[in-house]
Amino acid sequence: MRSGPLALTLAWRYLKAPKSHGAVSVISIISVVGVAVATAAIIIVLSVFNGFLTNLNLRFDSLTSDVSITPASGKTIENGDSLAQEVQKLHGVEISMPMVSDNALVIADSKEMPITLMGVVPDKFSVITSIDSLILQGEPFSGFKPWDASISVGVAQRLGIFNTGNRILVFTPRRIGRINTANPSSSFLSDSLTVVSVFRSMQSEYDENTVICDIKEARELFQYETQATSIEVKGEPGVDPSGLSKEISRHLGRGFIIKDRLQQQEVNFRMVSVEKWITFLFLAFILLIASFNIISTLCMLIVEKERSLKTLSDLGLSSRRIGRVFWWESMMVTFIGAFVGMALGVILCLIQEKFGIIRLAGDPGTLVIQSYPVTLEWRDLIVTFVPVFIIGLVTAWIASAYARRRAKGGF
Repeated sequence: MRSGPLALTLAWRYLKAPKSHGAVSVISIISVVGVAVATAAIIIVLSVFNGFLTNLNLRFDSLTSDVSITPASGKTIENGDSLAQEVQKLHGVEISMPMVSDNALVIADSKEMPITLMGVVPDKFSVITSIDSLILQGEPFSGFKPWDASISVGVAQRLGIFNTGNRILVFTPRRIGRINTANPSSSFLSDSLTVVSVFRSMQSEYDENTVICDIKEARELFQYETQATSIEVKGEPGVDPSGLSKEISRHLGRGFIIKDRLQQQEVNFRMVSVEKWITFLFLAFILLIASFNIISTLCMLIVEKERSLKTLSDLGLSSRRIGRVFWWESMMVTFIGAFVGMALGVILCLIQEKFGIIRLAGDPGTLVIQSYPVTLEWRDLIVTFVPVFIIGLVTAWIASAYARRRAKGGF
């Protein structure tokens, strides 16, 4: 019989055979359980972070276009309308729309607050984004008029506007013309808008202080003619936003910053991704600590099996082959624990994904999601298996080296 199958057979027999000392059996079980729990924890935590990333992506789909074009220098794109028409003709583009966005001040019933005023083309904006599905009360954008406005839930709460039909007064700093210091009010342009809807996107950057109006009204307030602060693009069904952004970049050349949906929210996605992998490293370190139990278990087993190993040595089994026995046993303990942990982690993730048993703390009425989101990705199983495999090799080498030293020194 070759040394490989012989060592493997002996390792399996030593692993499942009853131990003469109860402590060895207990520590063996603890070793397997420790690896299993750490492995399951890694899979569960990675899946939860995947769930948060998935929900984050769905939230950003609401008011984020597939591709956004902004000027590389300066604040505005000159001839934004003609550029939007040019982009509209590119392959893979369904809709292209100029947008104007800048800071303003709004007053309603003696209450005031700074806002971000977004000027859009209503019929195109409702297709590029999911704004109509975000409206809490009021009219959809399909019936938007030039003097209408849609306000975020944060603006509605701050100004006390709980019903549509209210009028708000919007002030913007005068950009062109001379300013009369004796009359500070002449430094601003103003106009009134009618609130026709209130929306909530579940994105703080939009929900806190955003007012959306027709681009013609916004351009009058900001003293723009055909300028745009950005060009928002929606791709045709099935078109990858990343590929579309590269195609637009090749066509327009330098002078523009072109970002796909993911790049527009790069900071948010990067933050969650960094947290995910830092947590993974912490759990991998815990897995490394758990592997110490494997080493101690095998060392105790080597001492316990001295009589059996002396017999094998007398029969001509070399110290190298004796070490190989415990190399295999260490790998068995590690992989049994790993596979049990992976199975447990997958089962728990599927249960949470299906039934949402573990709930998020807080008022259910204010939470975007009620339970911890879980998205199981099979590549995470591979990522989890890599540190397990490395740790298994290290512990196997240590156990094998200890067994060889004991064999050379004589049992």
